[in-house]
Amino acid sequence: MKYSYKTRGTCSSQVEFDINDNVVNNVRFVGGCHGNTQGVSALCEGMTVDEVIKRLDGIDCRGRGTSCPDQLAKAIRHAVTAN
Repeated sequence: MKYSYKTRGTCSSQVEFDINDNVVNNVRFVGGCHGNTQGVSALCEGMTVDEVIKRLDGIDCRGRGTSCPDQLAKAIRHAVTAN
């Protein structure tokens, strides 16, 4: 299933991804630091929902209290709890 999440407190404005059979695929950030968001996207490809959340939740960027990876964790958590 495809998901889209409006990020908060980051340079990226949105993150899009698929979750099928509890596996995350096709992560794409809109905006943000292109190299970093591409890297995060590639590293998360094929990981389980729980593994992505465990690895990315709480990562901070420049004292903002969040980051693009943290926002992805929040987006995935929101997607799985909304269903």
